[in-house]
Amino acid sequence: MTIAVHDLAQLDAAGRAALIARSEADISDFVGRVGPIIDAVRSRGDDALAEFGRQFDRADVQAGALAARPEDFDAAETALDDEIREAMQFAADRIRRFHQRQMPEDLWMEEMAPGVMAGERSLPIPSVACYVPRGKGAFPSVALMTTIPAVVAGVPRVIVLTPPTERGGIDDATLHACRLAGVTEVYKCGGAQAVAAAAYGTETVPKVAKIVGPGSSWVVAAMQALAGVIDVGPPAGPSESIVLADSSADPRRTALDLLNEAEHGDDSSAFLVTDDRQLAGKVAEEVAFLWGHMGAERVGYSRAVLGGSNGGIVIAADMDEACGFVNDFAPEHLMVESADPWSYVSRLTHAGEILLGPSTAISVANYVLGPNHVLPTGGWARTRSPLSVFDYLKRQTVGYVTAQGLPGLAGHTRAFARYEGFDAHANAVSRLRDGGDAP
Repeated sequence: MTIAVHDLAQLDAAGRAALIARSEADISDFVGRVGPIIDAVRSRGDDALAEFGRQFDRADVQAGALAARPEDFDAAETALDDEIREAMQFAADRIRRFHQRQMPEDLWMEEMAPGVMAGERSLPIPSVACYVPRGKGAFPSVALMTTIPAVVAGVPRVIVLTPPTERGGIDDATLHACRLAGVTEVYKCGGAQAVAAAAYGTETVPKVAKIVGPGSSWVVAAMQALAGVIDVGPPAGPSESIVLADSSADPRRTALDLLNEAEHGDDSSAFLVTDDRQLAGKVAEEVAFLWGHMGAERVGYSRAVLGGSNGGIVIAADMDEACGFVNDFAPEHLMVESADPWSYVSRLTHAGEILLGPSTAISVANYVLGPNHVLPTGGWARTRSPLSVFDYLKRQTVGYVTAQGLPGLAGHTRAFARYEGFDAHANAVSRLRDGGDAP
């Protein structure tokens, strides 16, 4: 299968819109199908979770054994080799350091005028479920990226929901990631049923205030359906990326980055966007070469993505048009391959993350750079931000006005209140006593 080439000059408005659309954008089929799953979990709790684990995950799951035990964490750590344990510790340290730097002040106050103080207080939310998918592999990095910021933010109860292995257990590396983060509550349930369990609670899985993390279209649909019951956090659907490359880009490194997100699954999106047709041809040749150094499953996924409407090579008239397409797409991951990547930053307004230069590989950012890799997908990077400590915090405004400070505010307050027709508002700043007249 060849790599699809999309020439912007040949596309009308409908063709361009189709190119920007994602597989997750049309989940109407899933929305209708998650309803019975949600209802079953709400009414039957653990029994439904176990049943769906056997049905959808083809796993040996029993209702009485959904929670990880302390000995499971010990066994998982022992089962892992030194290389992955060291890599996970390395990543955990950097993820924790980055998110500690994000933390706002507990309380700040500003003197707006003599005797008038206003400020803001930050507090952790009461509880959160971190969803760690398993559909196309095991993802301990997601466990680190979702749980560590929650712990840094001080959330009192952090739980992890993850699909079971075929034997009815929990992935060893995911369990160890939770231990590194300081999380002890891990439950084996995935898909729409996991979202329902977090929203309503079961005999084993606690009801929580929020759920975060990436997932399949089933998970995204369940989050949409339950958005009125539980805070579903930032949208994080199937993986997507754009590699923006100019004529100075190295074809081999560009191809390596193009394949990075394409191998996640056939529902991913991955594009090379460039104004250089010669570079595009060389990158296509490099991709064909690199497929010879990948496993059959990942080659299959990336071939499907790069050969279809959700991926391939986008040819722009110039780099200004290329940047315009990137902003319209608003990708989850944006890699800038150029000898001068900083020259593009001011032109790139919509992306979950921007990675600059040939050494800043997407995979480095995915695992060990420190910033969070749970990023807005489906075009939501236009208005949403990467997962951060702020997703686990809530803010309260704080005001303090002294008796000496009130007169300077009262007159203006009364003016607003009278204009908007609120008598009690006006009286509140007049501080009427014993039936006396307002000043």
